[in-house]
Amino acid sequence: MRAQRSVSFLQTPAWGRVKTEWRSESLGWFDGRRLIGAGLVLHRPVPRLDRCTLAYLPEGPVIDWSGEIGAWLDPLAAYLKAHGAFAIRLGPPVVTHTWSTAQVKAGITDPAVRRLTELPGPWVDPVGARVSESLRDAGWLPQHPRDGFGVGHPQFKYEVPLAGRTEDELLGGMNQQWRRNIKKAAREGVEVTADDGTPEALKAFHDLYVHTAERDRFTPRPLHYFETMFAALNSEDPQRITLYLAHHRGDLVAATILVRVGTHAVYAYGASATAKREVRGSHACQWAMIREALATGCDVYDLRGITPTLGPDDPHVGLVRFKAGTGGRAVRYVGEWDLPLRPLVHRAFDLYMRRRSV
Repeated sequence: MRAQRSVSFLQTPAWGRVKTEWRSESLGWFDGRRLIGAGLVLHRPVPRLDRCTLAYLPEGPVIDWSGEIGAWLDPLAAYLKAHGAFAIRLGPPVVTHTWSTAQVKAGITDPAVRRLTELPGPWVDPVGARVSESLRDAGWLPQHPRDGFGVGHPQFKYEVPLAGRTEDELLGGMNQQWRRNIKKAAREGVEVTADDGTPEALKAFHDLYVHTAERDRFTPRPLHYFETMFAALNSEDPQRITLYLAHHRGDLVAATILVRVGTHAVYAYGASATAKREVRGSHACQWAMIREALATGCDVYDLRGITPTLGPDDPHVGLVRFKAGTGGRAVRYVGEWDLPLRPLVHRAFDLYMRRRSV
């Protein structure tokens, strides 16, 4: 893991201590005594089935996906089946397609285009295509929800490349509205401070986060979740997770959480006040996180999930438009796949999850 330039924070051992509702274990692949691959497995129990679990590797495992993947995944399946898993779910950190901001913007304004996948000329990664084909041939089942979001982690993301770029180049790559909003926040006197998760700062963030959840109609996580998250991730690396707080004349107007592993920086959570939105505290936080990611040698600033939908009547296109303003790129990953180890139990679990989502 430490030899990798970057891995998902969802595959770090510390993440297992955050997901307290799951049983976790870290597994390794060895060449002799040399560790050559690793994976964090989260075991989700099944109601009324003792010691029977879904074994989940979010955005993992950390292996060489460019070669013969059966040599990696076959022993994983054998081990997990022997230890009570009825299925394995994993999300290879492998890209299949990339679209530039110019392509995304053209798709948003073209009434004939409804989805990212309808845009012509994406960059296609041959490794991603080969991984998808190998998984399908080996009996893995794709878990790709049509809108890009499901019970797992998103298949489509927006990312800003940082390697070899300066702050001026990053600003120049943003659209006019983003640049204007960043400048306006500075002109209005918005001050952004970084915090390592002190109790007072986390409480202030959480209060604003709950307010955001009520306004935007999603279910917020409890304060204890974020306290656990900061304690666990920072115990593994004191620079792993940082809270950013944007104040305007003493009022907290926005707050965000940045997670870094190696050269990958992730915008994990955000919150904003309904009042004083005109001072653009959220843009100030985003720019502070991008600058920090650049200064610490990160290659990528990851804005996390988007939907692949571009139609003007789609409720999610505003999120795509907002993230496209950063001048980054839309990225499609291989997505999550299931390998049924006990097919009857897996079908019952799949039916149960479908009914819950209705």
